[in-house]
Amino acid sequence: MVHGAEGCKCRLGKYQSHMKPEIRSQRVPCPLLLSGGTMYLALHLLLAISRLHHGSCQGSEFNLDGDFVFGGLFPVRYKPEPAQTTRPEVVNCLEWPLFMRGYRALQVMRFTVEEINNSTTLLPNVTLGYHLFDNCADGHNFPAVLQALSSNGSVITRQMHRLDNHKVIAFIGTYTSTETITLAPMLMMDLFPMVSYAASSSTLSDKLVYPSFVRTVPSNEDEIELIIHIIKHFGWNWVAFIGSTSAYSENGLELFVELIQDAGICLAFYDLLNSTSQLKTVFHKLDMLNINVIIMFLEEQFAVDIITSALQLNFHNKVWIAGDFWSMNEQLPKLQGLRTIGTIIGVVPEVVTLPGFEEFIYQSQHRGGSVKTDEGSCNQACVNCSSVSPEDVIKGNPTSSFPIYSAVYTMAMALHKALQCNQSGCNKSHTVHPYRLLEEIKSLKFPLNGVFICYDKDFDPPARYSIVFWDTSLYPAEILSIGTYSSYPVPNLTIYNERLYWHGNGKVPFSNCSVECKPGHIRQQDGLHQCCFNCVKCPSNQYANHTADLYSCLKCDTYEWSNAGSTSCQQRAVEYLRTSDGYSIVLMVLSSFFMLLCVGVAVLFAIHHSTPVVRSAGGSMCYLMLSCLAASTICVFFHFGEPSVLSCTLSNPAYIFFYTVCMSCLFVRSFQIICVFKMATHLPRAHALWVKHNGQWLVVAAISLFQLLLCITWMAVTPSLPTEDATSFQNQIVLRCTVRDFSVSSLPLSFLWIISGLCFCFSYMGTDLPKNYNEAKAITFSILLFCLSWAIFFTAECMSHSKYVQVVKAVVELSCLCGIMFSYFVPKCFIIVFQPLKNTQEYFQASIQSYTQTISRM
Repeated sequence: MVHGAEGCKCRLGKYQSHMKPEIRSQRVPCPLLLSGGTMYLALHLLLAISRLHHGSCQGSEFNLDGDFVFGGLFPVRYKPEPAQTTRPEVVNCLEWPLFMRGYRALQVMRFTVEEINNSTTLLPNVTLGYHLFDNCADGHNFPAVLQALSSNGSVITRQMHRLDNHKVIAFIGTYTSTETITLAPMLMMDLFPMVSYAASSSTLSDKLVYPSFVRTVPSNEDEIELIIHIIKHFGWNWVAFIGSTSAYSENGLELFVELIQDAGICLAFYDLLNSTSQLKTVFHKLDMLNINVIIMFLEEQFAVDIITSALQLNFHNKVWIAGDFWSMNEQLPKLQGLRTIGTIIGVVPEVVTLPGFEEFIYQSQHRGGSVKTDEGSCNQACVNCSSVSPEDVIKGNPTSSFPIYSAVYTMAMALHKALQCNQSGCNKSHTVHPYRLLEEIKSLKFPLNGVFICYDKDFDPPARYSIVFWDTSLYPAEILSIGTYSSYPVPNLTIYNERLYWHGNGKVPFSNCSVECKPGHIRQQDGLHQCCFNCVKCPSNQYANHTADLYSCLKCDTYEWSNAGSTSCQQRAVEYLRTSDGYSIVLMVLSSFFMLLCVGVAVLFAIHHSTPVVRSAGGSMCYLMLSCLAASTICVFFHFGEPSVLSCTLSNPAYIFFYTVCMSCLFVRSFQIICVFKMATHLPRAHALWVKHNGQWLVVAAISLFQLLLCITWMAVTPSLPTEDATSFQNQIVLRCTVRDFSVSSLPLSFLWIISGLCFCFSYMGTDLPKNYNEAKAITFSILLFCLSWAIFFTAECMSHSKYVQVVKAVVELSCLCGIMFSYFVPKCFIIVFQPLKNTQEYFQASIQSYTQTISRM
């Protein structure tokens, strides 16, 4: 009985329409509100209803006595969305249509219990029984469950933890997530095992809320992950999700939205339908959004309604991804014109055959075991079930068969361990509390019909799915397996593409918001959805890597380069003037020849040191000039090979210093000739001092010392250093010596230009001197060549930054040296070697006398 407050009465309302006449006049005590919770208020009310409806409950196929009894909830008659009521009512399941899938499920449980009872190894000397109920509606299951939990027709709610008073130790069920979530709280309070064969909502994996819930089908999370794998396998990213207002669909939608965040898939449209939804409007939106892939994650009857409406409304040529509830539907393949709606792909838990099940069904009918009508029992009645043929049951949807089979075996194995069974038998005197079975399930691992059964920490099994395809070229459509998916021990997806026959042109349908970008292009998002984008070509020195980043061009490293629209970078060539290059070899040979020429001229001058030609050329100062020319030639070699700190630091300052020393000698030589022939007459005292104190050497020393200080300052303050020029050329890096501060480096060069200018002025002043003492033409030629050569170099450096600028620089430096050599020294060598008559004192005296006579006439 149900305990309540005395004197408190509650009216039954519409319940009376289903009650026997002798019960209608009774009043039910109003339940107390325990612990302030409305759950207990509803529970008391339902217990009262269950008590009033308790009858014999002895339908032949609904009950079997045993040492331990399993409760079972199956939708023998099913209506997915019953009429809404304003207050609780007992459902008359007999008014609803027979649901063959549920009826087959009931038979599978009966078969499994009988098979276990016939086993000599599992639960020896223990007999299992069952109490089965038709829970025909999602939210109206309480009477059947309370009947199973009752003892002598009543449940004492304050002592529900003492369920060991009952033979029912676990429930197998229920069918949908909605009814499971509705019913589960009644069983979770006392850790009563509830093993579902079809409820897949991931909400039920929360062990804080549903601690004793176990299931033998994968959760929605596994199914949604598989659907996402299929979508990615065929390259789609623009999809729709259609569900219902059930807990199953709502949970599926929530998971889908969560799991596609990093999968590159966009949910273009979704809708949760009910009985009043306008499918024509839904189809119109799908067409407007150009969505060609539709996920149908809902119950069978909704799927039937949608597909039927699609045929009637000419909604064609789509890809329909079916959830596990309707992937194996028997009704839809028989529809005329099913081929026009497109391609149907489904996911379904792995179907495992049950050996001996067909024989059981035939024998059951032969024994007259069909369900008998008993309208007084608690949803244990089935009108006209006897008219169902064995073939109808055998050919029914097998999706739930193995999950029910494994659910019963799971509880039997847990009971086997709890009773400490061995080959000799089980300890039936051992008290088995229902929650004790949960502890055993945690460690269960056993093979069953070739399938390995185990559970994770949330009492969820590994995912094992078959991927099916509806071959609508046949009538009725044939459902074929085209792939498999399993999550144990590691995720593994296999799809046989050749078994698929796509609608239209036979190719994989296109269902993307935008066409995939070509190689070398990246996405530029267009709108809110990341799947909608424009394609932009990557610029040079950047590349597109769709695996690493779909929306950004990646930069090449410093030593890499790429053309615009590239998918990778190429290695840059490192360029400098190598000693093995042809230009380098030619210049080094010429420089070496020039150095030999300097040595040769010095030797020739040394041999003829006392001759007038050598003395008029400068005497001992010629050896300093030739030494500086040779030293400057050595600096040319610094331009060949990979630049180093030493070569960069010394090459320019050393060349400018030695060239300045040489130019200072020419300057002094020009000035000295002017002094002898012009200034000696007008400034005799100054000339005497010049000769007495070796003025020519003092000037050369002063100029050289000052230039040396400038060059040392340059090298100390802002030396030229080796750098990598990575900006001038796309495909190469040029190694060069770079001057950091032109203000300091320009001082030595400017001083050289000043000395050259003065030298040019003095040489011009001596244009009318005797021929043997007139170096004006030689010096003028040298300076003009010097200016022209460096102008060519600076122009080349401004126009190009390639390694060949170093070639130009080496040629310029060598040409400046050759200008002095071939205009000043070589003509004198020619006189010494080939015109010795002009290298006499008499010849030079005659030239001076002729110059003097010419001056005197003026």
